[in-house]
Amino acid sequence: MTARAAAAGRAAISALWAPRSWRATLHALTGLAIVAATFFLLTLWAEDIATLASGPGDDAVLNAFYVIVAVAGPVPLLWWLGALSAVQRVRFAAVLGIEIPAPPRTPGHWPQRLLRVGRAPAAWRHLGYHLLSVAIGLGGGLAVAVCWSAPLVAATYPGGLPVGMAAAPVLAAALLLAAPWVARAVVAVDERAALALLGPSAAQRLELRVQALARSRAEVVAAADAERRRIERDLHDGAQQQLVSLAMNLGMARAALGDDVPPAARKVIEQAHEDAVAALAGLRQLVRGLHPAVLNDRGLDAALSGIVARAPLPVRLRIDVAPRCAPSIEAIAYFMVSEALSNIARHARATRAEITVQRAGGRLHVVVTDDGCGGASPGGDGTGLRGLAQRAAAVDGRLRVHSPAGGPTTITAELPCE
Repeated sequence: MTARAAAAGRAAISALWAPRSWRATLHALTGLAIVAATFFLLTLWAEDIATLASGPGDDAVLNAFYVIVAVAGPVPLLWWLGALSAVQRVRFAAVLGIEIPAPPRTPGHWPQRLLRVGRAPAAWRHLGYHLLSVAIGLGGGLAVAVCWSAPLVAATYPGGLPVGMAAAPVLAAALLLAAPWVARAVVAVDERAALALLGPSAAQRLELRVQALARSRAEVVAAADAERRRIERDLHDGAQQQLVSLAMNLGMARAALGDDVPPAARKVIEQAHEDAVAALAGLRQLVRGLHPAVLNDRGLDAALSGIVARAPLPVRLRIDVAPRCAPSIEAIAYFMVSEALSNIARHARATRAEITVQRAGGRLHVVVTDDGCGGASPGGDGTGLRGLAQRAAAVDGRLRVHSPAGGPTTITAELPCE
Protein backbone atom coordinates (compact mmCIF):
# COMPACT_ATOMS: atom_id res chain seq x y z
CA MET A 1 0.00 0.00 0.00
CA THR A 2 2.88 2.34 0.78
CA ALA A 3 4.41 1.79 -2.66
CA ARG A 4 1.08 2.37 -4.32
CA ALA A 5 0.51 5.53 -2.34
CA ALA A 6 3.96 6.80 -3.24
CA ALA A 7 3.35 6.05 -6.93
CA ALA A 8 -0.02 7.82 -6.80
CA GLY A 9 1.60 10.81 -5.14
CA ARG A 10 4.31 11.02 -7.78
CA ALA A 11 1.68 10.75 -10.54
CA ALA A 12 -0.39 13.52 -8.95
CA ILE A 13 2.62 15.81 -8.65
CA SER A 14 3.99 15.08 -12.15
CA ALA A 15 0.57 15.80 -13.62
CA LEU A 16 0.98 19.42 -12.57
CA TRP A 17 3.52 20.14 -15.34
CA ALA A 18 2.47 17.48 -17.85
CA PRO A 19 1.73 18.95 -21.34
CA ARG A 20 -1.58 17.09 -21.41
CA SER A 21 -2.69 18.90 -18.26
CA TRP A 22 -1.80 22.31 -19.63
CA ARG A 23 -3.56 21.60 -22.93
CA ALA A 24 -6.64 20.49 -21.03
CA THR A 25 -6.47 23.62 -18.84
CA LEU A 26 -6.13 25.90 -21.87
CA HIS A 27 -9.05 24.14 -23.54
CA ALA A 28 -11.26 24.58 -20.48
CA LEU A 29 -10.35 28.25 -20.06
CA THR A 30 -10.92 29.08 -23.75
CA GLY A 31 -14.30 27.35 -23.49
CA LEU A 32 -15.11 29.59 -20.54
CA ALA A 33 -14.11 32.65 -22.60
CA ILE A 34 -16.35 31.59 -25.51
CA VAL A 35 -19.30 31.06 -23.17
CA ALA A 36 -18.67 34.46 -21.58
CA ALA A 37 -18.66 36.17 -25.00
CA THR A 38 -21.89 34.41 -25.97
CA PHE A 39 -23.50 35.39 -22.69
CA PHE A 40 -22.44 39.00 -23.26
CA LEU A 41 -24.12 39.15 -26.69
CA LEU A 42 -27.27 37.43 -25.45
CA THR A 43 -27.36 39.78 -22.46
CA LEU A 44 -27.24 42.82 -24.74
CA TRP A 45 -30.14 41.46 -26.78
CA ALA A 46 -32.12 40.62 -23.63
CA GLU A 47 -31.53 44.09 -22.23
CA ASP A 48 -32.74 45.57 -25.50
CA ILE A 49 -35.97 43.59 -25.25
CA ALA A 50 -36.34 44.53 -21.58
CA THR A 51 -35.92 48.20 -22.47
CA LEU A 52 -38.68 47.96 -25.05
CA ALA A 53 -40.90 46.08 -22.61
CA SER A 54 -40.52 48.83 -20.00
CA GLY A 55 -41.98 51.35 -22.42
CA PRO A 56 -40.70 53.61 -25.21
CA GLY A 57 -38.44 56.46 -24.32
CA ASP A 58 -38.42 60.05 -25.53
CA ASP A 59 -35.79 59.57 -28.26
CA ALA A 60 -37.55 58.27 -31.39
CA VAL A 61 -34.29 57.34 -33.13
CA LEU A 62 -33.12 55.30 -30.13
CA ASN A 63 -36.50 53.61 -29.89
CA ALA A 64 -36.32 52.68 -33.58
CA PHE A 65 -32.84 51.23 -33.02
CA TYR A 66 -34.11 49.12 -30.12
CA VAL A 67 -36.96 47.82 -32.25
CA ILE A 68 -34.63 46.91 -35.12
CA VAL A 69 -32.23 45.10 -32.80
CA ALA A 70 -35.06 43.25 -31.06
CA VAL A 71 -36.72 42.16 -34.30
CA ALA A 72 -33.58 41.45 -36.34
CA GLY A 73 -31.70 39.82 -33.48
CA PRO A 74 -32.91 36.25 -34.17
CA VAL A 75 -32.19 36.56 -37.92
CA PRO A 76 -28.40 36.06 -37.68
CA LEU A 77 -28.87 33.31 -35.08
CA LEU A 78 -28.33 30.53 -37.59
CA TRP A 79 -25.25 32.26 -38.98
CA TRP A 80 -23.99 32.76 -35.44
CA LEU A 81 -24.46 29.06 -34.77
CA GLY A 82 -22.33 28.23 -37.81
CA ALA A 83 -19.62 30.71 -36.83
CA LEU A 84 -19.62 29.50 -33.23
CA SER A 85 -19.36 25.90 -34.40
CA ALA A 86 -16.38 26.84 -36.58
CA VAL A 87 -14.72 28.55 -33.60
CA GLN A 88 -15.24 25.44 -31.48
CA ARG A 89 -13.75 23.20 -34.18
CA VAL A 90 -10.73 25.48 -34.43
CA ARG A 91 -10.37 25.36 -30.63
CA PHE A 92 -10.37 21.56 -30.58
CA ALA A 93 -7.86 21.37 -33.42
CA ALA A 94 -5.49 24.06 -32.13
CA VAL A 95 -5.45 23.08 -28.46
CA LEU A 96 -6.08 19.32 -28.43
CA GLY A 97 -5.19 18.33 -31.99
CA ILE A 98 -8.67 16.82 -32.48
CA GLU A 99 -10.02 17.35 -36.00
CA ILE A 100 -13.82 17.59 -36.13
CA PRO A 101 -14.95 17.66 -39.79
CA ALA A 102 -17.29 20.45 -40.77
CA PRO A 103 -20.69 19.41 -42.14
CA PRO A 104 -21.24 19.77 -45.91
CA ARG A 105 -21.87 23.33 -47.01
CA THR A 106 -25.52 24.13 -47.67
CA PRO A 107 -25.92 25.19 -51.34
CA GLY A 108 -27.53 28.40 -52.50
CA HIS A 109 -27.33 32.07 -51.52
CA TRP A 110 -27.21 33.09 -47.88
CA PRO A 111 -31.00 33.67 -47.40
CA GLN A 112 -31.67 30.22 -48.87
CA ARG A 113 -28.90 28.72 -46.75
CA LEU A 114 -30.38 30.22 -43.60
CA LEU A 115 -33.79 28.73 -44.34
CA ARG A 116 -32.33 25.34 -45.27
CA VAL A 117 -30.02 25.25 -42.28
CA GLY A 118 -32.96 26.05 -40.02
CA ARG A 119 -34.69 22.91 -41.25
CA ALA A 120 -31.56 20.76 -41.15
CA PRO A 121 -31.10 18.31 -38.24
CA ALA A 122 -27.41 19.29 -38.06
CA ALA A 123 -28.33 22.84 -37.02
CA TRP A 124 -30.35 21.55 -34.10
CA ARG A 125 -27.54 19.18 -33.13
CA HIS A 126 -25.11 22.11 -33.15
CA LEU A 127 -27.56 24.15 -31.06
CA GLY A 128 -27.72 21.25 -28.61
CA TYR A 129 -23.94 21.23 -28.28
CA HIS A 130 -23.76 24.97 -27.69
CA LEU A 131 -26.45 24.77 -25.00
CA LEU A 132 -24.57 21.88 -23.42
CA SER A 133 -21.28 23.74 -23.73
CA VAL A 134 -22.72 26.47 -21.53
CA ALA A 135 -22.80 24.02 -18.62
CA ILE A 136 -19.48 22.44 -19.60
CA GLY A 137 -17.70 25.71 -20.31
CA LEU A 138 -19.15 27.67 -17.42
CA GLY A 139 -19.07 24.97 -14.76
CA GLY A 140 -15.94 23.18 -15.95
CA GLY A 141 -14.01 26.34 -16.79
CA LEU A 142 -14.78 27.90 -13.42
CA ALA A 143 -13.84 24.68 -11.62
CA VAL A 144 -10.50 24.52 -13.43
CA ALA A 145 -9.80 28.21 -12.76
CA VAL A 146 -10.64 27.80 -9.06
CA CYS A 147 -8.41 24.73 -8.67
CA TRP A 148 -5.38 26.36 -10.30
CA SER A 149 -5.83 29.70 -8.52
CA ALA A 150 -6.50 28.23 -5.06
CA PRO A 151 -2.84 28.53 -3.85
CA LEU A 152 -2.68 32.16 -4.95
CA VAL A 153 -5.97 32.94 -3.21
CA ALA A 154 -4.88 31.11 -0.04
CA ALA A 155 -1.55 32.94 0.00
CA THR A 156 -3.09 36.35 -0.63
CA TYR A 157 -6.42 36.08 1.15
CA PRO A 158 -6.40 33.09 3.53
CA GLY A 159 -9.93 33.88 4.54
CA GLY A 160 -11.07 33.74 0.95
CA LEU A 161 -11.29 29.94 1.06
CA PRO A 162 -14.35 28.33 2.71
CA VAL A 163 -12.25 27.02 5.61
CA GLY A 164 -10.29 28.43 8.50
CA MET A 165 -6.91 30.07 8.08
CA ALA A 166 -5.15 26.99 9.41
CA ALA A 167 -6.80 24.62 6.94
CA ALA A 168 -6.52 27.00 3.95
CA PRO A 169 -3.05 25.78 2.84
CA VAL A 170 -4.19 22.15 2.98
CA LEU A 171 -7.30 22.85 0.92
CA ALA A 172 -5.28 24.94 -1.54
CA ALA A 173 -2.75 22.14 -2.02
CA ALA A 174 -5.55 19.61 -2.53
CA LEU A 175 -7.23 21.80 -5.12
CA LEU A 176 -3.92 22.38 -6.89
CA LEU A 177 -3.22 18.64 -7.09
CA ALA A 178 -6.75 18.06 -8.36
CA ALA A 179 -6.52 20.80 -11.02
CA PRO A 180 -4.95 18.64 -13.80
CA TRP A 181 -7.46 15.86 -13.27
CA VAL A 182 -10.41 18.25 -13.18
CA ALA A 183 -9.18 19.83 -16.44
CA ARG A 184 -8.81 16.41 -18.06
CA ALA A 185 -12.28 15.38 -16.94
CA VAL A 186 -13.77 18.58 -18.39
CA VAL A 187 -11.96 17.95 -21.68
CA ALA A 188 -13.16 14.33 -21.82
CA VAL A 189 -16.80 15.39 -21.36
CA ASP A 190 -16.47 18.26 -23.86
CA GLU A 191 -14.75 16.04 -26.42
CA ARG A 192 -17.46 13.38 -26.29
CA ALA A 193 -20.18 16.01 -26.64
CA ALA A 194 -18.41 17.74 -29.55
CA LEU A 195 -17.78 14.54 -31.47
CA ALA A 196 -21.38 13.45 -31.00
CA LEU A 197 -23.11 16.79 -31.73
CA LEU A 198 -20.71 19.23 -33.35
CA GLY A 199 -19.29 16.93 -36.00
CA PRO A 200 -21.19 15.59 -39.00
CA SER A 201 -23.96 13.09 -38.45
CA ALA A 202 -23.77 9.51 -39.66
CA ALA A 203 -25.58 10.47 -42.88
CA GLN A 204 -23.26 13.44 -43.41
CA ARG A 205 -20.18 11.31 -42.72
CA LEU A 206 -21.44 8.85 -45.32
CA GLU A 207 -21.96 11.72 -47.77
CA LEU A 208 -18.44 13.02 -47.13
CA ARG A 209 -17.09 9.50 -47.57
CA VAL A 210 -18.91 9.13 -50.87
CA GLN A 211 -17.52 12.47 -52.06
CA ALA A 212 -14.01 11.46 -51.03
CA LEU A 213 -14.35 8.13 -52.83
CA ALA A 214 -15.65 9.90 -55.94
CA ARG A 215 -12.67 12.26 -55.91
CA SER A 216 -10.19 9.43 -55.36
CA ARG A 217 -11.78 7.39 -58.13
CA ALA A 218 -11.56 10.33 -60.52
CA GLU A 219 -7.91 10.75 -59.57
CA VAL A 220 -7.26 7.05 -60.20
CA VAL A 221 -8.94 7.26 -63.63
CA ALA A 222 -6.93 10.37 -64.52
CA ALA A 223 -3.70 8.76 -63.29
CA ALA A 224 -4.37 5.60 -65.30
CA ASP A 225 -5.04 7.68 -68.41
CA ALA A 226 -1.86 9.69 -67.85
CA GLU A 227 0.12 6.47 -67.41
CA ARG A 228 -1.27 5.08 -70.67
CA ARG A 229 -0.24 8.30 -72.40
CA ARG A 230 3.27 7.99 -70.99
CA ILE A 231 3.62 4.36 -72.08
CA GLU A 232 2.30 5.26 -75.52
CA ARG A 233 4.87 8.05 -75.88
CA ASP A 234 7.71 5.82 -74.65
CA LEU A 235 6.80 3.02 -77.06
CA HIS A 236 6.28 5.43 -79.96
CA ASP A 237 9.52 7.32 -79.44
CA GLY A 238 11.59 4.31 -78.37
CA ALA A 239 10.78 0.73 -79.36
CA GLN A 240 8.63 1.67 -82.36
CA GLN A 241 11.32 3.86 -83.90
CA GLN A 242 13.92 1.16 -83.35
CA LEU A 243 11.70 -1.40 -85.08
CA VAL A 244 11.13 1.00 -87.97
CA SER A 245 14.88 1.41 -88.38
CA LEU A 246 15.42 -2.35 -88.12
CA ALA A 247 12.72 -3.12 -90.71
CA MET A 248 14.12 -0.51 -93.09
CA ASN A 249 17.65 -1.86 -92.76
CA LEU A 250 16.50 -5.43 -93.30
CA GLY A 251 14.42 -4.33 -96.26
CA MET A 252 17.40 -2.57 -97.85
CA ALA A 253 19.62 -5.58 -97.13
CA ARG A 254 17.00 -7.86 -98.69
CA ALA A 255 16.78 -5.68 -101.79
CA ALA A 256 20.57 -5.53 -102.11
CA LEU A 257 21.07 -9.30 -102.01
CA GLY A 258 22.96 -10.61 -105.02
CA ASP A 259 22.77 -13.93 -106.80
CA ASP A 260 25.91 -15.13 -105.05
CA VAL A 261 24.20 -15.14 -101.60
CA PRO A 262 23.52 -18.66 -100.35
CA PRO A 263 19.82 -19.58 -100.33
CA ALA A 264 19.91 -20.27 -96.59
CA ALA A 265 21.23 -16.78 -95.81
CA ARG A 266 18.71 -15.21 -98.22
CA LYS A 267 15.89 -17.06 -96.45
CA VAL A 268 17.07 -15.93 -92.99
CA ILE A 269 17.23 -12.27 -94.08
CA GLU A 270 13.81 -12.42 -95.75
CA GLN A 271 12.27 -14.06 -92.70
CA ALA A 272 13.89 -11.51 -90.40
CA HIS A 273 12.51 -8.67 -92.53
CA GLU A 274 9.00 -10.14 -92.48
CA ASP A 275 9.20 -10.70 -88.71
CA ALA A 276 10.34 -7.11 -88.16
CA VAL A 277 7.47 -5.79 -90.29
CA ALA A 278 4.97 -7.99 -88.40
CA ALA A 279 6.39 -6.90 -85.03
CA LEU A 280 6.15 -3.25 -86.09
CA ALA A 281 2.52 -3.71 -87.11
CA GLY A 282 1.73 -5.43 -83.81
CA LEU A 283 3.46 -2.71 -81.81
CA ARG A 284 1.56 -0.01 -83.70
CA GLN A 285 -1.68 -1.79 -82.90
CA LEU A 286 -0.63 -2.04 -79.24
CA VAL A 287 0.26 1.65 -79.07
CA ARG A 288 -3.06 2.56 -80.69
CA GLY A 289 -4.85 0.41 -78.12
CA LEU A 290 -3.07 2.07 -75.23
CA HIS A 291 -3.84 5.62 -76.27
CA PRO A 292 -4.05 6.95 -79.82
CA ALA A 293 -1.78 9.91 -80.43
CA VAL A 294 -4.38 11.51 -82.70
CA LEU A 295 -6.71 11.80 -79.69
CA ASN A 296 -4.25 14.14 -77.98
CA ASP A 297 -3.37 16.09 -81.10
CA ARG A 298 -6.67 16.49 -82.93
CA GLY A 299 -9.40 15.43 -80.52
CA LEU A 300 -12.20 12.90 -80.41
CA ASP A 301 -13.58 13.74 -83.86
CA ALA A 302 -10.38 12.80 -85.70
CA ALA A 303 -9.75 9.76 -83.49
CA LEU A 304 -13.21 8.31 -84.11
CA SER A 305 -12.92 9.07 -87.82
CA GLY A 306 -9.81 6.87 -87.85
CA ILE A 307 -11.73 4.02 -86.18
CA VAL A 308 -14.57 4.33 -88.68
CA ALA A 309 -12.14 4.32 -91.60
CA ARG A 310 -10.62 1.03 -90.40
CA ALA A 311 -13.95 -0.66 -89.64
CA PRO A 312 -14.75 -3.80 -91.71
CA LEU A 313 -18.32 -2.60 -92.43
CA PRO A 314 -19.89 0.72 -93.47
CA VAL A 315 -20.20 3.08 -90.50
CA ARG A 316 -21.88 6.47 -90.39
CA LEU A 317 -20.36 8.90 -87.89
CA ARG A 318 -22.06 12.01 -86.52
CA ILE A 319 -20.15 13.92 -83.88
CA ASP A 320 -20.54 17.27 -82.12
CA VAL A 321 -18.30 17.61 -79.04
CA ALA A 322 -17.36 21.28 -78.98
CA PRO A 323 -15.92 22.30 -76.60
CA ARG A 324 -13.67 19.34 -75.88
CA CYS A 325 -14.24 17.17 -72.82
CA ALA A 326 -11.64 16.17 -70.24
CA PRO A 327 -8.85 13.98 -71.70
CA SER A 328 -9.82 10.96 -69.58
CA ILE A 329 -13.46 11.22 -70.73
CA GLU A 330 -12.37 11.46 -74.38
CA ALA A 331 -10.22 8.37 -73.91
CA ILE A 332 -13.12 6.42 -72.36
CA ALA A 333 -15.46 7.45 -75.18
CA TYR A 334 -12.85 6.46 -77.78
CA PHE A 335 -12.30 3.00 -76.33
CA MET A 336 -16.03 2.45 -75.87
CA VAL A 337 -16.68 3.14 -79.54
CA SER A 338 -13.70 1.02 -80.56
CA GLU A 339 -14.86 -1.93 -78.43
CA ALA A 340 -18.45 -1.57 -79.63
CA LEU A 341 -17.38 -1.68 -83.30
CA SER A 342 -15.15 -4.66 -82.56
CA ASN A 343 -18.09 -6.51 -80.99
CA ILE A 344 -20.30 -5.65 -83.98
CA ALA A 345 -17.71 -6.99 -86.41
CA ARG A 346 -17.21 -10.23 -84.46
CA HIS A 347 -20.69 -11.13 -83.26
CA ALA A 348 -23.51 -9.02 -84.70
CA ARG A 349 -23.44 -10.16 -88.37
CA ALA A 350 -24.39 -6.59 -89.21
CA THR A 351 -24.18 -4.91 -92.61
CA ARG A 352 -23.91 -1.33 -91.34
CA ALA A 353 -23.56 0.69 -88.15
CA GLU A 354 -24.11 4.24 -87.00
CA ILE A 355 -22.26 6.23 -84.31
CA THR A 356 -23.56 9.47 -82.77
CA VAL A 357 -21.45 11.41 -80.27
CA GLN A 358 -22.88 14.64 -78.89
CA ARG A 359 -22.13 16.92 -75.96
CA ALA A 360 -25.20 18.40 -74.27
CA GLY A 361 -25.74 19.84 -70.81
CA GLY A 362 -22.36 18.90 -69.42
CA ARG A 363 -22.79 15.26 -70.49
CA LEU A 364 -21.29 13.35 -73.40
CA HIS A 365 -23.80 11.07 -75.14
CA VAL A 366 -22.43 8.18 -77.21
CA VAL A 367 -24.86 6.07 -79.23
CA VAL A 368 -23.76 3.06 -81.33
CA THR A 369 -26.41 1.31 -83.46
CA ASP A 370 -26.15 -1.68 -85.79
CA ASP A 371 -28.60 -3.75 -87.86
CA GLY A 372 -27.26 -7.09 -86.66
CA CYS A 373 -28.88 -10.12 -85.09
CA GLY A 374 -29.26 -8.60 -81.59
CA GLY A 375 -29.30 -10.57 -78.36
CA ALA A 376 -26.44 -8.62 -76.73
CA SER A 377 -26.46 -8.09 -72.97
CA PRO A 378 -23.96 -6.44 -70.57
CA GLY A 379 -24.52 -9.31 -68.16
CA GLY A 380 -23.84 -12.02 -70.71
CA ASP A 381 -20.93 -14.41 -70.93
CA GLY A 382 -18.79 -12.09 -73.02
CA THR A 383 -16.51 -9.47 -71.51
CA GLY A 384 -16.91 -6.78 -74.20
CA LEU A 385 -20.14 -5.14 -73.04
CA ARG A 386 -19.25 -5.74 -69.42
CA GLY A 387 -16.02 -3.83 -70.02
CA LEU A 388 -18.00 -0.96 -71.58
CA ALA A 389 -20.26 -0.84 -68.53
CA GLN A 390 -17.25 -0.82 -66.22
CA ARG A 391 -15.60 2.01 -68.16
CA ALA A 392 -18.78 4.10 -67.90
CA ALA A 393 -19.26 3.35 -64.20
CA ALA A 394 -15.64 4.33 -63.46
CA VAL A 395 -16.52 8.00 -64.11
CA ASP A 396 -20.12 7.97 -62.80
CA GLY A 397 -21.45 7.37 -66.28
CA ARG A 398 -24.27 5.09 -67.44
CA LEU A 399 -24.52 2.44 -70.13
CA ARG A 400 -27.76 1.14 -71.60
CA VAL A 401 -28.05 -1.70 -74.10
CA HIS A 402 -31.21 -2.34 -76.12
CA SER A 403 -30.73 -5.49 -78.15
CA PRO A 404 -33.83 -7.60 -78.76
CA ALA A 405 -33.46 -10.94 -80.52
CA GLY A 406 -33.25 -10.30 -84.25
CA GLY A 407 -31.92 -6.77 -83.75
CA PRO A 408 -31.28 -3.97 -84.09
CA THR A 409 -28.86 -3.25 -81.23
CA THR A 410 -28.44 0.19 -79.68
CA ILE A 411 -25.73 0.92 -77.11
CA THR A 412 -26.13 4.26 -75.32
CA ALA A 413 -23.47 5.67 -73.01
CA GLU A 414 -23.77 8.86 -70.99
CA LEU A 415 -20.54 10.26 -69.54
CA PRO A 416 -19.78 13.42 -67.56
CA CYS A 417 -17.73 15.87 -69.61
CA GLU A 418 -15.42 16.66 -66.68
